[in-house]
Amino acid sequence: MARPVTLFTGQWADLPFETICQKAQDFGYDGIELPCWGDHFDIVKALEDDSYIKGRWEILSRYGLTAHAISNHLIGQAICDLIDERHKDILPPEIWGDGDPEGVRQRAAQRMIDAAKACRKLIDARPGGEEYPAVVNGFTGSSIWHTLYAFPPTSQQYWQKGFDDFAKRFLPILQAFDKLNVNFGLEVHPTEIAFDIASAQRAIEAVKGHKRFGFNFDPSHLGYQGVDYVKFIYAFKDRIFHVHMKDAWWGHGDGSAGVFGGHTSFADPRRYWDFRSLGHGDVNFEDIICALNDIGYKGPLSVEWEDSRMDREYGAREACDFVRSIDFPSSAIAFDAQFDQ
Repeated sequence: MARPVTLFTGQWADLPFETICQKAQDFGYDGIELPCWGDHFDIVKALEDDSYIKGRWEILSRYGLTAHAISNHLIGQAICDLIDERHKDILPPEIWGDGDPEGVRQRAAQRMIDAAKACRKLIDARPGGEEYPAVVNGFTGSSIWHTLYAFPPTSQQYWQKGFDDFAKRFLPILQAFDKLNVNFGLEVHPTEIAFDIASAQRAIEAVKGHKRFGFNFDPSHLGYQGVDYVKFIYAFKDRIFHVHMKDAWWGHGDGSAGVFGGHTSFADPRRYWDFRSLGHGDVNFEDIICALNDIGYKGPLSVEWEDSRMDREYGAREACDFVRSIDFPSSAIAFDAQFDQ
């Protein structure tokens, strides 16, 4: 069978959960990747109220939908970041607290552990009772992202401090995930501790190859940087825990703003790159599907729809159709095995 097609509703969190479930069914999706913001998935309620998880599944089932993962990107960003006023806008009040940076980071780390507990409860309550991998997708933040362009001159020792800080903060989280049999999928992304293949390899080394640390593969964050996103799949074949289907284009704009964006907003026509709805960018998804088949990935293909130039409902429906048209199961036979029969 082809893989399930789900909709990541992080960009739909302005809508009530039941409303977006109804729309996702109408668009043709198999399930929802649940973001931990808006009212789509509340980590605290999931842990404190036994009826909450049951209620999520009742709504999902009402619309013929399932769930394979939750996503805790916003809180994850605060775990390793240098905290500033921007974080206040994306964090729950109890995580922001008084805004003291170290306090924010510690509270965010604990909430990430809580996310693993809530995810385990969600997957264990999955209708049918079958065992299913539990995945929390998210960000890590980074204490060294601001040094991306190495001036003033930046030594490897300085950068190593950032990876050491990441390891110090995330190893206890990963140990908690392991006890719960939950995987953490980092969405490799500028501003995170890992933003390309080289930094992803270094992040794995920092956490001593911990088996619970892997990736929510998303090619849209790699292609415009010049990173080989298909090579990424093969490089980390045992750590691809989840897949985002998201497109981007690059080599556009008028030459005014480059890869770093020129402090322009998305959809500014001067931009060299931008996110696009699936099939409207430069990502080669057929190569991605072949690579996912090669590594034996059987998990969901989750549409993260982001395109400032397109109506989101039109885009979400079209994206679902696009994924179904491009996905195909692996062959169970060798095509040339019949010639000697």
